[in-house]
Amino acid sequence: MKELIEYIAKNLVDKPDEVTVKEVTGERTTIFELRVAQEDLGKIIGKHGRTARSIRTLLSAAATKLGKKAVLEILE
Repeated sequence: MKELIEYIAKNLVDKPDEVTVKEVTGERTTIFELRVAQEDLGKIIGKHGRTARSIRTLLSAAATKLGKKAVLEILE
């Protein structure tokens, strides 16, 4: 799932080399922390948060298929 987030983010931003995804595994939930360049933050969030919501929906669907729970946090 980490690769899925990286793939989507790198294809949305102008500086794909600055995209990093950190995976934090908890008891029940895996948290993915996405960092992008400051000027690309708007592209990842999208208008009214639509792009971020779409990425989270894809992540949730992939996690559910594997019987897990995943959360995406977009960090500045």
